[in-house]
Amino acid sequence: MLKIFNTLTRQIEDFQPIDAYNVKVYACGPTVYDYAHIGHMRRYVGDDILIRVLEFDGYKVTHAMNITDVGHLVSDQDTGEDKMEKGAKKLGLSVNEIAKKFENQFINSMKLLGNKMPDLLLRATEHIQEQIELIQILEEKGFTYKTKDGIYFDTSKFPEYDQLSKQPLENIKAGVRIDLGEKRNPTDFALWKFSYSNGRSFDSAQDGSASRRQMEWESPWGVGFPGWHIECSAMSMKALGLSFDIHTGGIDHINIHHTNEIAQSEAASGKKFVNYWVHHNFLTVEDEKMSKSLGNFYTVEDIVKQGYEPLALRYLYLQTHYRQEMNFTFDALKAANVALNKLRDEVLSWDDPDGKGVEDYENLFFETINNDLNMSKALSIVWETVKSNYPTSAKKETILRFDKVLGLDLENAQKYRKRIDKVSEKVLKMVEERERLRKEKHYHMADELRFKIQKMGYDVEDKKEGPKIIVFDKSKQN
Repeated sequence: MLKIFNTLTRQIEDFQPIDAYNVKVYACGPTVYDYAHIGHMRRYVGDDILIRVLEFDGYKVTHAMNITDVGHLVSDQDTGEDKMEKGAKKLGLSVNEIAKKFENQFINSMKLLGNKMPDLLLRATEHIQEQIELIQILEEKGFTYKTKDGIYFDTSKFPEYDQLSKQPLENIKAGVRIDLGEKRNPTDFALWKFSYSNGRSFDSAQDGSASRRQMEWESPWGVGFPGWHIECSAMSMKALGLSFDIHTGGIDHINIHHTNEIAQSEAASGKKFVNYWVHHNFLTVEDEKMSKSLGNFYTVEDIVKQGYEPLALRYLYLQTHYRQEMNFTFDALKAANVALNKLRDEVLSWDDPDGKGVEDYENLFFETINNDLNMSKALSIVWETVKSNYPTSAKKETILRFDKVLGLDLENAQKYRKRIDKVSEKVLKMVEERERLRKEKHYHMADELRFKIQKMGYDVEDKKEGPKIIVFDKSKQN
């Protein structure tokens, strides 16, 4: 049985689906106004592992994900510049072109990392009517009020507002310093924003002089656009039902976005929205926050351009628990690349499986992945299996079963491990020299030479039959 940390209770709980055989999962997807980077993609690999574990456990999973292609205001206080408009101006494209460009980039990153695509990919622009209808239900039930700039959710009318964030309203009111304007409470949030230009709403402008937003729609309240939070509630409940099993996202969504989702969803339906909330921690780069200004902003495509395999990045992600902050370094990525290639070589050297695996290790692996998705320990079990004395056919059977969860495409290991037919004379001599140093027990000098070989785009694996040269980094080969 899967045990998973539930942010709602702050405890690891036994997973009990609403339906004994079918599990419904909703994932907060990307806002497609900029590139999805390796921090974002770590979270989606984490979601993919969750889906794979559930399927490994025998459940049929329906996985829905939103694509936020509607322009929303940059800050959580419903103020600031529209994200889609900002991205469009930056690249000189329309908002629709921006949305398509970055949605494609996100999907490509998913595929490069071996992630399964969601069963349902839900675009916010294709569900405007559903969002309007949900706001109307909230309005009818008395949870909304109107200001000069939009329709807002009154959080004071939802007593359980703090159930996810664990931050009582009175504490937030005491500690937050913001200009409330016409908002009744600091935590109130926009459900629908009116389109404005020069202080006037478009529906009241008679001379047509207003500079219109590229994304706006007619509504019962006038021309405008939905608030950020309403789309996830409207689309998830339409796709998965008023109540469903699991909702995932980053830890940055706990206090505002997901808290607001729960409030509006449960206020509208009168039912519990989601049973299990699964949140993933952040990724830093060389112990710093990722930032374009710092020059440490990387996409999966950037990693590939530097000569690394995207599945090596996936392997690296698996080494840190999803609830722990991960520090990305290129040294760690290189080590992951080497480890992944070594695993592939082991699998390729074994006899074909005959249907009989290594039961002891399979039971241990099954127990580990179901213990709050402990993938770092699961990887250690993989290597224990590799090094064991069981028949290679049995080990291969078991490792390929493990890979249904790992997602490293080990069944097709051969296509990633193309041997080097022609190696430069310089590299060959360096490998020979390193072997001599090892035999003479000059291990430190041998390690230094191996590092130089790696910088040239190759690596050396020490086998009983002698050193084996493999591709390490194609971009640096001479």
